[in-house]
Parts: sequence; structure tokens; C-alpha cells
Amino acid sequence: MRPFISPLALLALLFFGGTAHAERIKDLAQVAGVRGNALVGYGLVVGLDGSGDRTSQTPFTVQSLKTMLDQLGVSIPPGVNPQLKNVAAVAIHAELPAYAKPGQTIDVTVSSIGNAGSLRGGSLLMAPLKGADGQVYAVAQGSLMVSGFGASGRDGSRISVNAPNSGTIPNGATVERAVAGAAPSGNVTLNLHEFDFTTAARIVAAIDAAFGAGHAHAIDGVTIEVVPPAGDRIAFLSRLETLNVSPGTAPSKVIVNARTGTVVMGGEVTVLPAAVAHGSLTVSIIESAQISQPGPFGNGVTAVVPESSIEITEDGNRMFVLEGASLQAIVQAVNAVGAAPGDIVAILEALKRAGALRAELEVI
Repeated sequence: MRPFISPLALLALLFFGGTAHAERIKDLAQVAGVRGNALVGYGLVVGLDGSGDRTSQTPFTVQSLKTMLDQLGVSIPPGVNPQLKNVAAVAIHAELPAYAKPGQTIDVTVSSIGNAGSLRGGSLLMAPLKGADGQVYAVAQGSLMVSGFGASGRDGSRISVNAPNSGTIPNGATVERAVAGAAPSGNVTLNLHEFDFTTAARIVAAIDAAFGAGHAHAIDGVTIEVVPPAGDRIAFLSRLETLNVSPGTAPSKVIVNARTGTVVMGGEVTVLPAAVAHGSLTVSIIESAQISQPGPFGNGVTAVVPESSIEITEDGNRMFVLEGASLQAIVQAVNAVGAAPGDIVAILEALKRAGALRAELEVI
């Protein structure tokens, strides 16, 4: 049997092997208050080649169109519902970057919320984008870029590549309102991306070494308070975020995807001495037919009698030993017996229950 996780050994050596590496503070933490904000909006895409919403099933598209035309001075008589094929109702979302100023442009993503088959070739009409507080922070408009493609036949057959009912508009929204960022004065607060006491302590040590003792102290495993020296604050933050720090090692963890059989193990995973035997049970059922002939001069008729043959075999029932194994040794031992994805998951779960696996086992 071909070994299953040979690529895992390579990944283990690439990502978990070797000595600790240094990372910039800007890759490990962010300054409190410096963050983006989500924006969302609703609008209409027009100019589609017959692939828009079927208005009989999406009445809100017609309602939106009537409201827009009424605001532009065009009145549609009551009781008249246009049967359109080139208009689609869409949801629009974008992220307003930190310190974005009015007049700057941001990218937007447009997705159909009706039953439009494709947004290819369409243009988004002016649509406001709102934040969580309900205020308008940007206005979006422009022609869509759709990477997906779809085609259908009269018999109902359909083929599509990617998702033709969503697209993007590069620089498609103009910022209309700015969001206040971090406080212009006072102490600087760093928030680590991942909770870790070791990393927090090493960042404090790196800052004190660069700017002098007492400039930083850790509040917890995530938050670090920094007292900036007198002078240019921007220059201080620029130097601060480029300081190199060796982060603490990640906790020992094994991630198992039970649906796909994917197993990812961290470099700190070890196993206490344990003997493992795991076999595969195979059940084969062979169906055949036997012809039953009646006796001579009998009144019987020829009949077909089904016959089933059931065979049970157990393959790969081999035992291997793990002795205080490192990640590399675990990979070599499992590869040696040619374990399949499902077998590896079962072995890891059994080792965890036996107390031999020194790592947190997380099944997703």
C-alpha cells in the first residue's frame, strides 16, 4: 500500500523543523484602534444580457427599480409590473481601511441576492454603503468584473465555471466619511494576534532593549502597554513595528478533519512509549446465479436460484512501536505501515485515550 502522509513529513520539516525564527512586531500584533470597518449596501445591477432576476419570483427587484425611477422623476402606473431580464438585485460589501479619508477609493464585492444567472457585463448603479452604526461611509458604482462563466441549454442542462453571479469593482466605491483611528497622543497599546505569554514577554524585552527599560509592560498574554518617548510619534511607531522578536512555540496540537481525513500535527507533538496494532477488515460479497433443472418427466419448470458467497479478510494487521516519538518519528512509523487517512485518525484517537499522545486532539 502506498504511504498516505509522505507529504506530511515534508511539511513538518518545512514548518516545524529547525530553530526558532524571528518575526517583526507588525506581524505579531497590531496597534489598538488601527483597524478596518465592514461596510454593506444594497443596489441594482443593470445591463445584463438576459441573465437578470426573474421578476415574477423576486418582486423586491421590481420594487427597487420602481423606487429608483420615482426618485429620478419617472412614474410607473399603478398595477404595472415590468418583466425585466437585464436587472438584478445585489448585496454589496467592502472594508473601509483604517485612516481612510473622504475622496479615496476602495474595492467592493457585488453578489446577487435574487435568482440572476450571471452578472457578467453588468454595471452597478449608485448605491450607498453603510457601517454598523447605520451611517453612510462610501458610495459604490461602476462596471463589474466577473471571473465566473455559465452556459445553459434548452433541455435544462447547465455548466458553470467559478461563480458567475458575483463579481468585484476595483476602486468601485468612494469614501464619503472618515472613521476616527487610534488616539493621536498618549500610550500605545499593542494587541497580539494570538494569545501567548511567552511572546508578550519577549516583545516587552525587545522594546525595552530598543528604547530603554520601562517603556513597555505586558498587561496580559495579549495586551502590551507601550510608553512612547518624547519626539516624533510616527517615527517611533515605524521603528517599533519593525523590531524582530522570536515568538513562543505554539501549543502541542493535532488537528483532524474527520470529513476529509486530513491530519496536521504541530512540531511539539510527542508520544509516550506505546505499541499500536491496526488492521483493515474487508468484507467481499459475490452474487451469482444457479440454474435449477427439474427432474426427468417431472412437472417442474427451470428456475434461476440466486447464490451468495461472503468472504471476510483482515489485512495490514501489523504492530509498530512509538517510543517518545518526535513529529518526524511519528510520520515515519505511520508511513511504515501504510496507514490510510481513516486509519491515522483512529490511531491518534486511541493514543489520546491511552494517555500516550502528548498533544491536544482537535477534530473539525
